[in-house]
Amino acid sequence: MTRVGLYPGTFDPIHNGHTDIIGRAVKLVDKLVIGVAINAGKGPLFELEERVAILQEATQHLNDRAEIIVRPFEGLLMHYAREIGAQVIVRGLRAVADFEYEFQMTAMNQQLDREVETVFLMADPRHQAISSKLVKEIAVLGGDISKFVSPTIKEALMSKVGRGV
Repeated sequence: MTRVGLYPGTFDPIHNGHTDIIGRAVKLVDKLVIGVAINAGKGPLFELEERVAILQEATQHLNDRAEIIVRPFEGLLMHYAREIGAQVIVRGLRAVADFEYEFQMTAMNQQLDREVETVFLMADPRHQAISSKLVKEIAVLGGDISKFVSPTIKEALMSKVGRGV
């Protein structure tokens, strides 16, 4: 039986914390679906198609460990998990605030589908402070984001915020 994992997120943009979690998640599953959330309420900087393409490029080097599929999704996470046959949802934790939110979400998800387990991966200490929101804010204010994202993402993000590289 193929073990299918789902790593959901907005990924606006993907940063080194995300890629670390993805690299560790592929050790646990045979197939990892990276679900790029369609969430207009968050006001993403990157278009959905851009986020999908960036994630495909950023995870290409991991395809020898597990099959990686990047797909957009909208709606209830547990419906999407059922649709793709996921047995595991992968979530990254950075701090206590993340745990409180994720704990509540996991409890609700279990009420919706007890067959899907949630696995939490602790962020590498080097990436615990990174968030997409902060990376974007640093970029907008002219700060150096090279410690937080890949060179490709840095170039795309700086272009988006009108600062070039």
